[in-house]
Amino acid sequence: MLNTVEHGTPNDRPPLLIVHGLYGSARNWGVIAKRLSDERHVIAVDMRNHGSSFQSQSHSYPDMAQDLAEVIDHYGGQADVLGHSMGGKASMVLGLTHPEKVDRMIVADIAPVPYNHTQIHLVRAMQSLDLTHVEKRSDADRLLSGFIESPSVRAFLLQSLDVTEKRWRLNLEALAENMPLVLGFPDISGSFGGNVLMLSGATSDYVLPEHRARIKELFPKAKFAKIPGAGHWLHADKPREFEAAIRAFLNGR
Repeated sequence: MLNTVEHGTPNDRPPLLIVHGLYGSARNWGVIAKRLSDERHVIAVDMRNHGSSFQSQSHSYPDMAQDLAEVIDHYGGQADVLGHSMGGKASMVLGLTHPEKVDRMIVADIAPVPYNHTQIHLVRAMQSLDLTHVEKRSDADRLLSGFIESPSVRAFLLQSLDVTEKRWRLNLEALAENMPLVLGFPDISGSFGGNVLMLSGATSDYVLPEHRARIKELFPKAKFAKIPGAGHWLHADKPREFEAAIRAFLNGR
């Protein structure tokens, strides 16, 4: 089963499963997960090929959705699900293939469509680092700066670096090989009839008006909302506003 990080304790409400995006981990969501745990049991996962979870040559959305279904079964059989980017696509496939396991769903800044936003250059940057010369995180940051200009992107990636063991907690080879699948979306028929919030960053271009027809076809109860001033990493850009939107939706408001 996927590695999980729990916050709060079980109660009479469904647990909330948090599913991170590409190159992320459960720890990226620690602050938000802890804050939301005042009302419910929150379970953040490391997806396959990420964090402390198992590594596999497969990184398809049906396989990732099955991983999530196994976690939900372990925690009682049904959950509310919050997924960002790659995790949002995996959550949507979970809802379409295992609808009985999902109560409410929040999809953060992604649509069920193929994208051209390749992230392969970040894999190549991480693969290029000679970790034998890295004694502390700042060493790795200096080396990465030659490939990645943004300090915030470098800081995000470096959360997946085990400095002591001199290794990445990411299966970089499998992620590179499966990048076309990560960017795509499987051809799935049917629909998920539960409540869905498509929550986007107002400055992001990941969820566009032309995507709405496909979203409504697969998720007929989908509602749309945007967080002003937030980009694709909306939970990091505007954490309090993101948290408020999640609470309002999960509480039926």
